[in-house]
Amino acid sequence: MTSYKRILIVEDEQDLARIIKDYISKQGYEAAIINQGQGTLDTLDSWQPDFVILDIMLPDMDGIELCRQIRQQSNVPILILSARGSDTDKVLGLGFGADDYMTKPFSLIELLARIKSNLRRVESMMNTVHTSRQAKEQDVLRFGPIMVDKKAYRVTREDEEIPLSAKELELLFYLCQHPNQVFSKIQLLDEVWGYSSYGYENTITVYIRRLREKLESDPSNPVYIKTVWGVGYKFSFNEA
Repeated sequence: MTSYKRILIVEDEQDLARIIKDYISKQGYEAAIINQGQGTLDTLDSWQPDFVILDIMLPDMDGIELCRQIRQQSNVPILILSARGSDTDKVLGLGFGADDYMTKPFSLIELLARIKSNLRRVESMMNTVHTSRQAKEQDVLRFGPIMVDKKAYRVTREDEEIPLSAKELELLFYLCQHPNQVFSKIQLLDEVWGYSSYGYENTITVYIRRLREKLESDPSNPVYIKTVWGVGYKFSFNEA
């Protein structure tokens, strides 16, 4: 049910922001607009949106930097909007914690589909641990010093909490749920991002690198998240 989900639109093009707000409001969402970066973090804290649409080109600050600041404060899903269409911008945006990316001009129907998909995935992540008593032992996954607590939406290494974005958590959860199984970049895009036509495999490379930097003692020689050359990646774990 999408009713009453809050969408924060950070967009300096007022006409575009109003069009987006009107469209998603008719679909049952509650929407608010901020026309500059300043004040976004305060609104995030006070209004508690469920989803953020973030323009990359704001008049008072860079949207990528604002994305990074938001991610330090919250795991709220973030979709970046940009008039820049290069792969570099896309990977950079996702690497700083964005969950999705669209290039202007875009279809409002596709935007709505992206919003719904990201919200469904977050809800699924939060609800999956409540499905049955039989699955209770899977609420907490332990791999040596790594602990993944799905109920608390929390990851620790040697009892120290590791801050991860929503998509980083989803990618790690998916890999941990299938230890020692190899997945291609396309498979991970389909399973975690949910877009068979997403088409940017470098996104997975960026997220794997970030997870290694946060989880591994030596990211250049990973113990857990390993590359299988010519195939993809796997979460490697062998019980002692």
